[in-house]
Amino acid sequence: MAKVEVLKIGTLPQPTEAALAGAFAVRDANEEAGAVRAIARGTGHAPIGAALLGRMPQLEIIANFGVGYDGIDLAAAAARGIVVTNTPDVLTEEVADTALGLILMTVRGLGAAERYLRAGRWASEGAFPLSATLRDRRVGIAGLGRIGLALARRLDAMSVPVVYHARHPRADVPYSYFADLHAMAVDVDTLVAILPGGEATRNAIDAHILKALGANGVLINIGRGSTVDEAALIAALKGGTIRAAGLDVFANEPQVPAELMTMDNVVLLPHVGSASVYTRAAMGQLMLDNLTSWFTNGRPLTPVPETPFPPTRG
Repeated sequence: MAKVEVLKIGTLPQPTEAALAGAFAVRDANEEAGAVRAIARGTGHAPIGAALLGRMPQLEIIANFGVGYDGIDLAAAAARGIVVTNTPDVLTEEVADTALGLILMTVRGLGAAERYLRAGRWASEGAFPLSATLRDRRVGIAGLGRIGLALARRLDAMSVPVVYHARHPRADVPYSYFADLHAMAVDVDTLVAILPGGEATRNAIDAHILKALGANGVLINIGRGSTVDEAALIAALKGGTIRAAGLDVFANEPQVPAELMTMDNVVLLPHVGSASVYTRAAMGQLMLDNLTSWFTNGRPLTPVPETPFPPTRG
C-alpha cells in the first residue's frame, strides 16, 4: 500500500524527521501537492493560509509541532473540514521552568552579573551592585492556561503572590482574577505574558500597560512576540518607565531589535522555552501520534478548539 503523502513545513527534530519519513511519503513545499493528505508543521511559524490549502484538495489534517498554532488559517481549515492538532501538555513543565528561570535572571540581574564577572570587573571594581528581589514582588500572569498554572505552582512554592488575567475566571484556582489587563498591571510589579498569538492579542502589552506596571516593573514574555509592542517596550526601558524585561520571544524572529541587544536591563533568550532534547522529542512524538491515529483510526488525539472532533454541527 502506498504511503500517505505529507507536506512538511518548517523544521523538526532529526528523530522526528526520520520517523515521519519512515511512516509517510514526505513532500516539501516545492513539490506537487495535489495528493497531499496531511501537513506536518514544524518550528518557524510558517503561515498556512487559504491559498496554500487550496493547492491540496485531499488535505485532511494539519499536525502542528508546538502548542501555539497562530499563522494557520483556522477558518479556512474548519470550512474544509480539515482538523488541526497541536502538542499540548508535553511541553508545559519545560516552558514553566524556563519562565521561572527568566524571571529570576531578570529580577536578580543574573545575566548582567555574569557578564560583570567575565569582563574582570569583580576583581577590578569590586562587588556587583545589589539587585532587586522576588521577596517583595507580586506577579501577574497574563494567560493562565496549562503553562501559566504550572508557573503559578512554582511561584507558590517560593511564597510569591500570584494574580492572573484571562478571558474568563477559573473556578479551580485560588488566585485573584482580573478581567482587565491594565487593572492587573496597576496591581502588580512583575507581569508575565503567556498569551497566544494572533490578531486578538497583537500588541496587547503596549505603552499604556507598561506605564501601569511602573518604574519598578518587570515584564517577562514567554508566550508570543506579537503580543508585546516592541517599540513601546524599548521606549519604556530607555525612559525608565519600567525597570527591566526578560524575553524569550520576539515579533520578527529570529530578528531581534538592535536596541534591545545593547541594554543591560534586558535578558534575551532565542525562543528556547521548550527547547530541551527530552521535551522536543515528546512534542515530535505527539505530532506523529496525531497523524498515525488519524490515518489508522480516523481520530486525532489533540485537536485544537477551532477545529473540534467530531465537528460541531450548526
